[in-house]
Amino acid sequence: MTTTEDREPLADCVLCGEQTEYPATTKGATLCPVCEWQEAQRTACSG
Repeated sequence: MTTTEDREPLADCVLCGEQTEYPATTKGATLCPVCEWQEAQRTACSG
C-alpha cells in the first residue's frame, strides 16, 4: 500500500488549473475530469 508521500505529484489542468488524475510527468496537455468531459462534448459535436 502506498502513502501520499510515495506517490508522484499530480499535474494541473491546462485549462482551469485544477489538479488532474495524471502524474506531473505526463506528456501533452493534461485535463481535469470536468474539462476532459467538456472537451469530449465539444469534439463529439464538431462533426
